[in-house]
Amino acid sequence: MKIIKFKTNINCGGCLATVTPFLNGVDFISNWQVDTSSPDKVLTVSGEGIEPQQIQNLVDEAGFKAEVLRVQGIGGEDL
Repeated sequence: MKIIKFKTNINCGGCLATVTPFLNGVDFISNWQVDTSSPDKVLTVSGEGIEPQQIQNLVDEAGFKAEVLRVQGIGGEDL
C-alpha cells in the first residue's frame, strides 16, 4: 500500500463535495482526506498500486490542482 500526499487548492466544503465523486469512484483508492486547515490544503490518499499521476488526473478532472509532496510505503518510508 502507498500513501501519497499532495498540495492542493481544495479549500472548502464545496470543493470537497466537488472532488468526492472523482476520488470515491475508483477502486484503487482505499482512503482519502483533505486537511483544509493546513496552508497547503494537503490531500492524503492511500491505496494499492496508486501512482501520483493517477490522483493528479482525477483531481484535475474535478477542476482542482494537486502537486506531489510525499510518497510513502506502508511502513512510512519514502518511496
